[in-house]
Amino acid sequence: MMAAMPEKYRIIVAKPGLDGHDRGAKVVARALRDAGFEVIYTGLHQTPEQIAETAIQEDADGVGLSCHSGAHMTLFPKVVKLLRERGAGDVVVFGGGIIPKDDIPKLQADGIERIFTPGAPTGEIVAWLRERLPAKQAS
Repeated sequence: MMAAMPEKYRIIVAKPGLDGHDRGAKVVARALRDAGFEVIYTGLHQTPEQIAETAIQEDADGVGLSCHSGAHMTLFPKVVKLLRERGAGDVVVFGGGIIPKDDIPKLQADGIERIFTPGAPTGEIVAWLRERLPAKQAS
């Protein structure tokens, strides 16, 4: 039997920019919900400002960003920057989508803690969040 999470963690799943492909984001949102997370999916075509505002209003523990349009190098760091500017720098930000391997270190340096590339098992995302979030609560 798996140990229950101490509380329901709230995760925002968002699609920044003009990208119209949200199947992967919906798959991740469903997997997180099935694993016991509270998930808020913001839908397509969100601005970084809308995503940061939602994370703050919903008192989110994490934000998962998905991008297939190639704009991840601009959009993902902007979400992190806005969260930090608004006093929510403790929100865990992770991402996924069509992201070239060479872009991942720069995104991580900009505060996106983990990038999950296409084909990453949803169980890997769930396990990473379960490991990462209790550490956040303790800090």
